Amino acid sequence: MTVRSGIVLFGHGARAPEWAAPMERARDRLRSQAAADEVELAFLEFMAPTLPEALDELAQRGIARIEVIPMFLAQGGHLKRDLPALLDEARARHPQLDIRLAPAVGEAESVIAAMADYAAERARMR
Repeated sequence: MTVRSGIVLFGHGARAPEWAAPMERARDRLRSQAAADEVELAFLEFMAPTLPEALDELAQRGIARIEVIPMFLAQGGHLKRDLPALLDEARARHPQLDIRLAPAVGEAESVIAAMADYAAERARMR
């Protein structure tokens, strides 16, 4: 039996809806790559769905393993305090789920390299 997997791209959220556009593009790209059975967005505040809502929905759809990817540049207070508490609550609600937490996307060497390459490219355009 195949374990159904999901990815949740977790962002801070903002009052301006266009703020989520890069995360939506990342979600759509992951979906086109079939990186998981389900790929969803979730937000800490200001936007929907919240992380608890997204995790509950994925559990309802029969997803058994979920990788939460923080779309943050680094491990700040939200990732050190708020996110672990939200995940603990979700694990208590859905003990059957295997919820995994990735490091902040901005800490990945490939992302750091991409940011540096972008800055270098912009500097050469002057």
